[in-house]
Amino acid sequence: MHIHQDASAVARTIAPDEPVILNRPQAAARAARFFVEKFPGKSLYAVKANPSPELIRVLWDSGVTHYDVASIAEVRLVRETLPEAELCFMHPVKPAAAIAEAYKVHGVRTFSLDSHEELAKIVKATADENGEPAADLRLCVRLRVSSEYSELSLASKFGVDLADAAPLLQATRQVADWLGICFHVGSQAMTPFAYVQALERVRAAIVDASVTVDIIDVGGGFPSVYPGMEPPPLEDYFASIHRAAESLPVSYSSELWCEPGRALCAEYNSLIVKVEKRRGKELYINDGAYGALFDAAHLGWRFPVRSLAPVQGEVSEGFSFYGPTCDDADYMEGPFPLPAEIEAGDYIEIGMLGAYGAAMRTGFNGFGQGAAIEVSDEPMSSLYTGRRDPRVSDNVVSLR
Repeated sequence: MHIHQDASAVARTIAPDEPVILNRPQAAARAARFFVEKFPGKSLYAVKANPSPELIRVLWDSGVTHYDVASIAEVRLVRETLPEAELCFMHPVKPAAAIAEAYKVHGVRTFSLDSHEELAKIVKATADENGEPAADLRLCVRLRVSSEYSELSLASKFGVDLADAAPLLQATRQVADWLGICFHVGSQAMTPFAYVQALERVRAAIVDASVTVDIIDVGGGFPSVYPGMEPPPLEDYFASIHRAAESLPVSYSSELWCEPGRALCAEYNSLIVKVEKRRGKELYINDGAYGALFDAAHLGWRFPVRSLAPVQGEVSEGFSFYGPTCDDADYMEGPFPLPAEIEAGDYIEIGMLGAYGAAMRTGFNGFGQGAAIEVSDEPMSSLYTGRRDPRVSDNVVSLR
């Protein structure tokens, strides 16, 4: 496979008419090594953030051996890609058939749950042909915690309330070889205190239930860096989690787990789009809300951008984007700072789209396809090197 130097080289050489995803395996490998070496426990990659088989192999080669899968399709994908990987089925509500296939066909032993009904479903689906319950289940009870310190809340859909946790933990302890407690503080947690607060709730649940616990899983939420969203260093998160976990009454007997998605893959991808039309300060581009720019459209997130035009003026203006579909909602307000003279036919690179970018493409209205090409340059921003690409240093706007 030919590796291009950067987005400008791709635009110059290929002049693509469709959006192009740029892969940076070196960035994902760096992120994986960081978690493997510095997180004080076990790191499970949250596959939903970016299920690319190429990315999954890069993470495996960089030391990530455990994978958080949340559907039977993800179970099959990772098992086919990495036959030796440890899979953990961490969706709290699963079809019985998916549980049975995961356990009996793909060797999955770790499952999450947040209700007595799900516990009974898991026990029944994993029983042998004689109805004998499995003796090797690792079951993680998901506790509801606050998402107040995260940019995207995940506090309403899953998780048992603290007031109801003790009976569920006790019942799960009776059938589990390993008992775990897991939670999710929300996506893009902007302070380590989010995890400290959640672990205090874990402490209360353990004390109320009076059970021994084998796994403390702090879930996902580890951030990346975007314009207007610059979190503390990841080392601060790890240190706070380690201190809080060590103070738990089960610290002597439990493993510490985490489930990073965004933090492992955000820097892996950027996107080249083509300007099809300019209308004042609105640019019509060939990817959008139903493609790799879901978060830019529906959450109003900003991503770093830069023009790939060979000659650029020094004056920039803030632009909004329309995507390629016929839907008015295919709109990204921005502002995205770009050269004032940008016009139809020009190319733009949009950075930091490795997490929930290409993974969100729908194919709606016949759009959403495009090539993937490997490049060797660094991502526009990096949480691991502390650098921002000087080519986009002036193209940063605040979310606040």
